[in-house]
Amino acid sequence: MTEVKIAARGVQVYYGDTHAIKDVDVDIEDKTVTAFIGPSGCGKSTFLRCLNRMNDTIDVARVTGDIRIDGEDIYDKRVDPVQLRAKVGMVFQKPNPFPKSIYDNVAYGPKIHGMARNKGELDEIVERALRRGALWDEAKDRLNEPGTGLSGGQQQRLCIARAVATEPEVLLMDEPCSALDPIATAQVEELIDELRQDYSVVIVTHSMQQAARVSQKTAFFHLGNLVEYDETGKIFTNPEDSRTESYITGRIG
Repeated sequence: MTEVKIAARGVQVYYGDTHAIKDVDVDIEDKTVTAFIGPSGCGKSTFLRCLNRMNDTIDVARVTGDIRIDGEDIYDKRVDPVQLRAKVGMVFQKPNPFPKSIYDNVAYGPKIHGMARNKGELDEIVERALRRGALWDEAKDRLNEPGTGLSGGQQQRLCIARAVATEPEVLLMDEPCSALDPIATAQVEELIDELRQDYSVVIVTHSMQQAARVSQKTAFFHLGNLVEYDETGKIFTNPEDSRTESYITGRIG
């Protein structure tokens, strides 16, 4: 039995007067890819952002309920959100490399968090992260060139390498392939499959085919509710809730 990495209970999110997430309970397993699917505006990205307190950066957002990673309450006053985000990496919809060299993009997080005592150690961290991001062979001879000079798919793999450089335990991905072409998407999907050996990966995707290909568990969100959460195969072939079935078969979207 895989152990639970993230446990959420009674999570509510409000944006001002809008009740965006309603009473979500979910256990997200370690070393597993969990997909969040559902129509646009159903709350899947909002809930994803609760897991590394990204909603803290939005003035009108209010999160209540209990979210624990390895049993630790991540909304506890004593938890530093910056440290939390080193442990819970995030990859966004559009590749967003810093306007720095490929090397500095990856070295940035480890430097802030004091993970390297010298340049040699930093070099090792950068190489390891780029290998994990499946980008080392393409980037090793151009580490001092700007990250923005890479192709879209390479930029997204650079952002994944940047996210894993701080040795996170959880990797959140918000529609990581929606800006990529099919070949780059396939490369990122292959990478996601490899990453789950080391991380708990949570991916928001609007593509049901992608959820079916990369995830082991799937959560279906609708109108701010978590409607159903189960093994991916079961969600796609034999869902319990009629709303899930309507979405999977294309009747609601």
